[in-house]
Amino acid sequence: AVAAVLAVVFGVLFGIGRLSDHAWIRVPSGAVVEFFRAIPLLLLIFFIFSGPATIANAFNREPPQISTFTALVIGLMLYNGSVLAEIFRAGIRAVPKGQSEAAYAVGLRKSGVMRLILVPQATTAMMPAIVSQLVVLLKDSALGWIISYEDLLNAGYRLLPAQYGNLIPAAIIVTLIYVVINLGLSYLAHWLERRSRRSRKTSAKTMAADPVGQVELGTGPGTGRI
Repeated sequence: AVAAVLAVVFGVLFGIGRLSDHAWIRVPSGAVVEFFRAIPLLLLIFFIFSGPATIANAFNREPPQISTFTALVIGLMLYNGSVLAEIFRAGIRAVPKGQSEAAYAVGLRKSGVMRLILVPQATTAMMPAIVSQLVVLLKDSALGWIISYEDLLNAGYRLLPAQYGNLIPAAIIVTLIYVVINLGLSYLAHWLERRSRRSRKTSAKTMAADPVGQVELGTGPGTGRI
């Protein structure tokens, strides 16, 4: 839950940063997003947990104390937040260009166009892709196993076999719990998308993340794949 909130905030900031007219904002934002998207999440979590201590020892400094929870949350935030940044950027760009041109024509500045015109319409289109990525984040939390974080997977593998002496049923139970939670989140995504479309008109195509982590913008003018 903590990683999901931080990832959404990270994604909003860097997604909007990538749309900035100022190169000194747009270029670093793009570099950060592309860098953390390119690193396997498992390695990222491991580096965050073990890297500072290794560097401190190399310089004969006292190593910082980084908890497994902190390392896992930061890793999930950086990786999934970078994917969400692309979703936010793609969602805003999916709104037809005529919408922003009309807003500029009546005298709105870019901040007003973004806040009043683009973001409200893009939010409706982005909702399924955002929740889908949060489902991915939930499943990625199982990678905390590499640093012995006491998550659902770790606790299930430790407690159930210890009580009943069988690892396979433990894995099945843990899997079923993940499936129920993920199906609930997926249903929530569809419900939010239908509800937002009833209450707010938008000309942007609904977005959804495909299995390889790309962002689908649907078909039509101003749409495509990232």
